[in-house]
Amino acid sequence: MVSSPMEAAHAAFWAKRGGQLFKQARHAASMNQRVLASVSGTSRTTLSAYEHGRKSPTLETAGRILDAAGFRLALEAKVEFAARAGDGRTFHVPSRLRRLPVAAALGVVRLRERVYDLADREARRAAYTVLLCEGEPQELLDHVDGVLLVELWGELELPEEIRAEWGPLVQEARREAGVMN
Repeated sequence: MVSSPMEAAHAAFWAKRGGQLFKQARHAASMNQRVLASVSGTSRTTLSAYEHGRKSPTLETAGRILDAAGFRLALEAKVEFAARAGDGRTFHVPSRLRRLPVAAALGVVRLRERVYDLADREARRAAYTVLLCEGEPQELLDHVDGVLLVELWGELELPEEIRAEWGPLVQEARREAGVMN
């Protein structure tokens, strides 16, 4: 079967991305290619080809390699962003709220030349205000935890247009959790 140039480019992108994931998992597990290949039941040369995007594993093989490194394949909902204009500035609103790993949700972040310790409630409130008003999509994905945002929502001092755009996400999260206002 002949694929179009666009399909070939798409396949190459995912092969490279998959390779990066294998390499990250291997490094996080403090394994070299030989050890991970042996534990996962593949050869070192095949693992190397996967890591460099020269070859794509089946889903079963990918799961086996990641499992051997102490990870698992998981389905994560895609988050898309809409740019909105308000009060002379553009702000971004996600399609859904997501949970962050604990280290990211409660980590330290530098925003607009200021450092915030997200483990501290007041610092997190200040950081979330900056992020919701000025944050770029990647900053929002990296630093805004959905549950922590819902918990702080009533305390955030936000311009009305930003509150109006983010409010439905917060209300939906509360409904899903069975929490009333």
